[in-house]
Amino acid sequence: MRLLLLLRSTLMWLVLLSAVSTASAHHSPAMFDMSRHAVLKGVVREFQWTNPHSYIQLLVRDDAGNEKEWNLEMAAPNYLYNNGWRPGTLKAGDNVVVTIAPLKTGADGGLVVEVTMADGRKLGNAAK
Repeated sequence: MRLLLLLRSTLMWLVLLSAVSTASAHHSPAMFDMSRHAVLKGVVREFQWTNPHSYIQLLVRDDAGNEKEWNLEMAAPNYLYNNGWRPGTLKAGDNVVVTIAPLKTGADGGLVVEVTMADGRKLGNAAK
């Protein structure tokens, strides 16, 4: 009887742990159009080194000269760190060119694929 209770308890914990693991799993990039890229030239308003994803808030001028803020999603900080990024890699006021996979909705946002700094340095692997 005691073995049965222990087995039930263990099974219950395994089920609960698998549910928590699934709930915290990484979300899908389904909202981004991964089949095409767009290139944005702009000024960094803010670089957010946050979990579960980092973000670049980029100020971009449209053809009419109006400034729009784009919300650009990146990978998690630990992944970025392993690819040479640091919390201070981008600073407010930096002029950059950012290649993105745009949002499917057409809104001002996307998934960062590559960042080119003003000095020509390319920072990649931001989307993985």
